[in-house]
Amino acid sequence: MQFTLRRAADRGHFDHGWLDTWHTFSFADYHDPKHMGFRSLRVINQDRVAPGMGFGTHPHRDMEIFSYVLEGAIAHQDSMGNGRELRPGEIQLMSAGTGVTHSEFNPLPDVPLHLLQIWIVPDRRGLKPGYTEWKPRPEHERAKDVIVISPDGREDSAVIHQDAIVHRLRLAAGESVEHSVTAGRGAWVQLIHGKLQVGDQTLQPGDGASTEQVGTATLRAETASEALLFDLA
Repeated sequence: MQFTLRRAADRGHFDHGWLDTWHTFSFADYHDPKHMGFRSLRVINQDRVAPGMGFGTHPHRDMEIFSYVLEGAIAHQDSMGNGRELRPGEIQLMSAGTGVTHSEFNPLPDVPLHLLQIWIVPDRRGLKPGYTEWKPRPEHERAKDVIVISPDGREDSAVIHQDAIVHRLRLAAGESVEHSVTAGRGAWVQLIHGKLQVGDQTLQPGDGASTEQVGTATLRAETASEALLFDLA
């Protein structure tokens, strides 16, 4: 199966001192008309936030926004009354809907926060704002393929208002998983760490790869690897 590669080094990059960020798709001051998103997937930002720093209160609407914590911790506050602190391996998902304000901070005084911030366009506008989380159970720690976000909450995943299924992959060296892409859908793989063979491409950390080709893709880890796999209508 053929995949289109998006190399980590080709992403938009800004170092604001307190925030070091890489943009897979056009975002804020980074604009590339060739990279505006993939199907309903609109934003993948890889952020490193300095200790004690973060994003002050700001608004969103009509977007499904989730954060996957990789290192450190994130403290979330929003206008719906939610106040949460999440640690590595945990996911928060906020449906901005008709409008919400929130802040995201690194509450730790001496440990940087490393996360993926991801936006997915909802299947309709004007939704009631909402908040949901996914936290791994012990059996998920070594699971090769876990569904973490879905439109119907399958397997205790966080619920999103879009026909989008997000898998967290964790593979030991030499392990593999298969994923079928059906007609009318597409797949995006975002490698977090390791080295992963995806179809006809080899991914390094920060790389992404996409396909809309119908068929079954094999994802094989050359070294211990972690990735997110998006299955999108």
